[in-house]
Amino acid sequence: MRTLYIDCGMGAAGDMLAAALLELLPDPDGFVEEFNSLGLPGIRMEREESVKCGITGTHVSILVDGAEEGEEHHHHDGEHHHHHHGIGDIEHIVMHHLDLQPAVRKDILAVFGLIAEAESRVHGMPVADIHFHEVGTMDAIADVAAVSMLMDRIHPDEVVVSPIRTGYGHVRCAHGILPVPAPATAYILSGLPIYSGDIEGELCTPTGAALLRHFATRFGQMPLMSVSAIGYGMGRKDFPAANCVRAMLGGQEGSGDTVIGLSCNVDDMTGEEIGFAIERLLSCGAKDAYTVPIGMKKNRPGVMLSVICAEHDLDEMVRMIFRYTTTIGIRKTVYERYVLTRRQEGVDTGCGPVRMKISQGYGVERVKPEYDDLERIAKERGISIREAADAVLSGQGGR
Repeated sequence: MRTLYIDCGMGAAGDMLAAALLELLPDPDGFVEEFNSLGLPGIRMEREESVKCGITGTHVSILVDGAEEGEEHHHHDGEHHHHHHGIGDIEHIVMHHLDLQPAVRKDILAVFGLIAEAESRVHGMPVADIHFHEVGTMDAIADVAAVSMLMDRIHPDEVVVSPIRTGYGHVRCAHGILPVPAPATAYILSGLPIYSGDIEGELCTPTGAALLRHFATRFGQMPLMSVSAIGYGMGRKDFPAANCVRAMLGGQEGSGDTVIGLSCNVDDMTGEEIGFAIERLLSCGAKDAYTVPIGMKKNRPGVMLSVICAEHDLDEMVRMIFRYTTTIGIRKTVYERYVLTRRQEGVDTGCGPVRMKISQGYGVERVKPEYDDLERIAKERGISIREAADAVLSGQGGR
């Protein structure tokens, strides 16, 4: 189990999260170079060493046309931005201006969707009419894109987030002076473990809150894990406590864990309905979902739907199965399982850059190219997926 633990004892902002995750990579400068070649208009990322309360970490700056500005920095130094975007503008930028994997695009738009929903509820306006005064600038889009890309690169099996410190007091924004946490931030954090603490100021921004809500598998204290890398993402402002987000990556090689198996039998659903149900279950956190053909009462053919999920997702998975299938009963089984530690690495091959999924443990190592990359190579060269995989692996010296 590859676990990413994010310590939000001083809140979170997009740039701080990006900086903390960046420190977990073996080649952070290479990532910065890759990010700056994405095609975000007028955007450039820079990383620099920063020290807070004697702790050395990384500060990430997003330069817009050569100047640093934007939403995430009002968390640090009270700056405000001047360019507003609606959700349609952001979708256009993400879909048409950024050279990203489909999964990363999906993550970026999901994060801004959370913010749009919050702004819509707070201001009583349709989502389409919302302008992101606090989080709509190009640098905020860059922060969300950077975190989404880094999450894709690190590829944890689970993301555990600590209780989130929000700070207290008031903050000045485009709408005037508002309480901390700001209304949109408070809405995004609804239902999550938060606390104000004893530091006055806005410690958690709307973008930081949305990123945590989207990527977190669960919230709580640091689980049992063997830590292999630690990253400190620094804010600009100085507080009595170190103004940073800490990210810790680790796990156990060849670890074991407990999962829940849920199953039900149905004989009155179409193939399209079953396919949609599986799609929804997987998108909401199921580790696996599949069907097996079975015979049912009155000699009717049917299918058994089986779902594998984490223990903390059990209640949600049960609700989803009842919502999207016609079953009136669900069986539950607890499984102890053995798993290989998984990670993802980007490598340069004779076929271009390819993401390799590496699984290790119990004396074995398996390497498999990412399907999306194989699909791209197969289309470019007019070959099969198997031939593309052989070409990639042969160029890796057997890896």
